[in-house]
Amino acid sequence: MDITLLGTGAPAGLPRPDCSCAACASALGADARAATAVLVDGALLLDLTPGAAFAAARVGRSLSGVRQVLLTHPHDGPAVEVPAGLPQPGRVPDGRELALLTGHRVRAVAMDAPGTGYAVTGPDGQRLLYLPPGGAPAGLEEPAESYDMVLADVVGRPDGLAKLRAVGAAGPTTDVVAVHLGHDVPPGAELRRRLAAAGARAVPDGTTLAVGAYEDVPDVPRRTLVLGGARSGKSVEAERRLEAFPDVLYVATGGSRGGDGEWAARVSAHRERRPGSWRTVETCALVPLLKDDGPPLLVDCLSLWLTDAMDAVGAWDDAEWADGGERALRERVRELTGAVRETRRTVVAVSNEVGSGIVPATASGRRYRDELGRLNAAFAAECEHVVLVVAGQAVVLRG
Repeated sequence: MDITLLGTGAPAGLPRPDCSCAACASALGADARAATAVLVDGALLLDLTPGAAFAAARVGRSLSGVRQVLLTHPHDGPAVEVPAGLPQPGRVPDGRELALLTGHRVRAVAMDAPGTGYAVTGPDGQRLLYLPPGGAPAGLEEPAESYDMVLADVVGRPDGLAKLRAVGAAGPTTDVVAVHLGHDVPPGAELRRRLAAAGARAVPDGTTLAVGAYEDVPDVPRRTLVLGGARSGKSVEAERRLEAFPDVLYVATGGSRGGDGEWAARVSAHRERRPGSWRTVETCALVPLLKDDGPPLLVDCLSLWLTDAMDAVGAWDDAEWADGGERALRERVRELTGAVRETRRTVVAVSNEVGSGIVPATASGRRYRDELGRLNAAFAAECEHVVLVVAGQAVVLRG
């Protein structure tokens, strides 16, 4: 089963005609995208968009063999003209299946937002799932058979991909292709980086793909360190890297700090951003978690882990530091980084980058700065990906 992506953009396209944002301004050439429409084996058209016939002609395809046109979502704006010879577009009721004379079977998948998803099975058994913009599957049953390819709004609804993974509908060999791409993420390298972290990819308009054929699916990095200064966006970046995966364990190393209203507000803001399927544990005992098997870990943050470790070894007192405290802290760091090296879990850890700021006025402050720099370097050495976040922009240092 072959599919041709006549468009891969959001319903308004990219760039949007009424927008002057930086993403739209840079969406030129191969990064420009028409509204998403998918031609399946030349016989089935999923979503009829303006200029579909011209888009097909540009890549050497014809719509003359299309026997069925299905819509997935409400189309705003003026009605789309149906090219001569095409059947009138329609929608299949949720849960119903449509059999085409070409041997394709199409089942309508219920969404949690207005729209309809379509599961298409080809004549030879290949399985494709196409989801509308802004929607995620509703009422998935577990276990599910894995699709060969998923076309979905990975940027806008990463939790939809997480739901598919939770029941096995998207497995390790599923080719996840992002569609309905808009101006939420700058095109080019930044888009590729974000999608790769979710185990997905994007292709230019006009690309033809073979469903079920082997593709070089992006490998999700198993260990990632996200560095950044205060309010740089490092925690958002870390959370974004795991929001397309189910059952993440969020490890908060800062505790609740009873009575501190400002800290409680910070904790609340973090919790509200997390997907509802994530669990939270408040602990600095990272080594046992790293040694256990289980779902991905998001550790936020190593800076507070270090504060707890330095408290435990008496690092703030010069005498205790000289009399075994430094040696005890080095051993704790070695134990932690050793556990990171051996872990089988996916790990994303957050830490502060404080070495580029003002030199602390106290000896204890300088000691903490130095030890955090050493910890970050040791932890980064065990990670496939290391990212520095500055002004909300992620700069890849490794990976």
